[in-house]
Amino acid sequence: MARYSLGKECLLRKNREFDRVYSTGKRLHGKGFSVIWSENALPWNRLGISVQKKTGRAVDRNRIKRIIREAFRLHRQVFPAHSDIVITVRPGFALNSPAEVVASVSGLLGSETGQS
Repeated sequence: MARYSLGKECLLRKNREFDRVYSTGKRLHGKGFSVIWSENALPWNRLGISVQKKTGRAVDRNRIKRIIREAFRLHRQVFPAHSDIVITVRPGFALNSPAEVVASVSGLLGSETGQS
């Protein structure tokens, strides 16, 4: 049985890690969110999430982060391989399930790479 854990090594946690992705990464903008990614030297991809306080209450921001982490945990193949990925969420971004995140991100990344 496959194990779908998401350990701390799979998350961006330090400001300098986020800053490196922001300064050197490729950017794609979707409706209410952006995906920024930069290659890393690790054999796996890592995720960072940035949600503005303007997006809503802490409860709402944390829910958005939980849903994005769950989508990343279950569908890592959709995200760029061997990369540090930051998803930034802007006010007005609404989602209800990890499937919506996967559909949005894969559509956005598919248009960039020529995949579908």
